[in-house]
Amino acid sequence: MTSSTSLLEQRAPVRAAPPGWIVWALRVTATGHLIGVLGQAVLAGMFVTGDVDLLAWHRDNAGFTYVLLFLQLVAAVLLWRPARFAGWPALATLGLVVAETAQVALGNARIIAAHFPLGMAIFGMSAVVTVWTWRGLRTAGGAA
Repeated sequence: MTSSTSLLEQRAPVRAAPPGWIVWALRVTATGHLIGVLGQAVLAGMFVTGDVDLLAWHRDNAGFTYVLLFLQLVAAVLLWRPARFAGWPALATLGLVVAETAQVALGNARIIAAHFPLGMAIFGMSAVVTVWTWRGLRTAGGAA
């Protein structure tokens, strides 16, 4: 850098795109998790309209969705550390782990006044991460 080069004129270092298998692992787990979260909303809505048998489905789907979230966390950490790419998806996913842990506790305690809005926030954050994996992340081969 020369003394006449301003900070605004400097270019960020170009990073190589992450390996395709890491990108696809994150895409698949994030998409599966988002589908599970949407399923939670559908099941909860059907439960509160009177189909009480769906509470067990809601609980079981929560377990499946939670497992997918931990797999998503592994993929996001692989994207960040070994691939030396963006770290925010790992932090966002860790935030989702914390939020969903609280969500499970609130649901088990039947604190619906907090359980519903937290569920909407989880859906929003999950959607942001999932859309980014498909639109903002490229593989080492350059493919979307």
